[in-house]
Amino acid sequence: MSQTTPGTQAADTPTAAPKRFAGMAGGARQYGIVAALVVIVLFFQVVTGGRLLQPNNVTSLIQQNAYVLILSVGMLMIIVAGHIDLSVGSIVAAVGGVIGILLVDYSLNPWLVVIIAFAVGALIGAWQGFWVAFVGIPAFIVTLAGMLIFRGVALVLVGYTRAGFPPQFLDISNAGLAGLTGFVGNLDAITLTAGIVAIAGFLLISLRSRRLNTRHGAAAEPLLLFIARVAIISLLLAVITYWIALSALGLPFVLIIVGVVVVAYAWLMGNTVFGRNIYAMGGNLSAAKLSGVDTRKMNFYLFVNMGLLCGLTAIIVTSRAGAALAAAGQNYELDAIAACFIGGAAVTGGVGRIFGAIVGALVMGVLNMGLSILGVDPSWQFIIKGMVLLAAVAFDLVSKMRSGQR
Repeated sequence: MSQTTPGTQAADTPTAAPKRFAGMAGGARQYGIVAALVVIVLFFQVVTGGRLLQPNNVTSLIQQNAYVLILSVGMLMIIVAGHIDLSVGSIVAAVGGVIGILLVDYSLNPWLVVIIAFAVGALIGAWQGFWVAFVGIPAFIVTLAGMLIFRGVALVLVGYTRAGFPPQFLDISNAGLAGLTGFVGNLDAITLTAGIVAIAGFLLISLRSRRLNTRHGAAAEPLLLFIARVAIISLLLAVITYWIALSALGLPFVLIIVGVVVVAYAWLMGNTVFGRNIYAMGGNLSAAKLSGVDTRKMNFYLFVNMGLLCGLTAIIVTSRAGAALAAAGQNYELDAIAACFIGGAAVTGGVGRIFGAIVGALVMGVLNMGLSILGVDPSWQFIIKGMVLLAAVAFDLVSKMRSGQR
């Protein structure tokens, strides 16, 4: 009788072949997501008479949707691990209330307030992580309770709107680097430099990833498909760089923050033991435990991390609004969850990429801005976004069934 070690599967089992090609199937879904984003952008560019991709609208798209870009990163990690977090919008509102009180009522240094916001977010994340990891209450229940608790905290803290923040804090989400190093014609020089560095980094990472996959015998996409993907994404980065370089702000500070978050977490998920353990937990929790993964600590750190990202989001959102509002963060959790599923995350956990979540967040952002430019009633905006989410998840399930995965 053959035996296998915990967490492994014999090569001759019926499910081994589909798993061998799972990476390629996942890659195909990623191409579909990018293609869908391009189609949506082109559609709104046409129906808005070219207004969607005006330079200042591109920077506004980034500023207005930075919250979902950041929250979707943390949400993806939680979904991949097999959990869900319904409380992120309420946490953003509560931390924003703390920020408003400290800046307006106590006139603290803005950078000290930023540090406190991170600490408060991490503390709230630790509170929720404790109940999930060490008490064993399902994350759905814990975060549903958190959604109610921290919305109530926000209402208590922000009995009236706090406004009148110092310029240093307002600049976090409302300023950029335009003119810092001069211009190349009408284009901001530092934005052009950042774009070239981003494209070069993407090319190097793509080539390194393909070389490692080939060396270790992992499934790799065909060469022509690889070249086409790299060329298209590089072209998109170049076009985005051009538009941002033409804008009044140049490279927004908030885009730098989002870029650092995305790169750091993409590296964390793809190149560290912590990231591999997250995928292991979502793929097969029992096997992960037998393989020595401390799932309780992992779950705890996941929610602490989500709290930190909520703190960062609260800083950006409060800075952007110029005021602390008790109603801040409404439906943020739904936008973040939708971005992850649109980006290819599996409902059952174990599958998902940071890149996919970011593309999903951009889909949500383009829908928001395009529909707003067209003057579509907010009620219909909710309906359209809900249909897009449903279609994305249905497409993912159909793709899995066709590839032999269940």
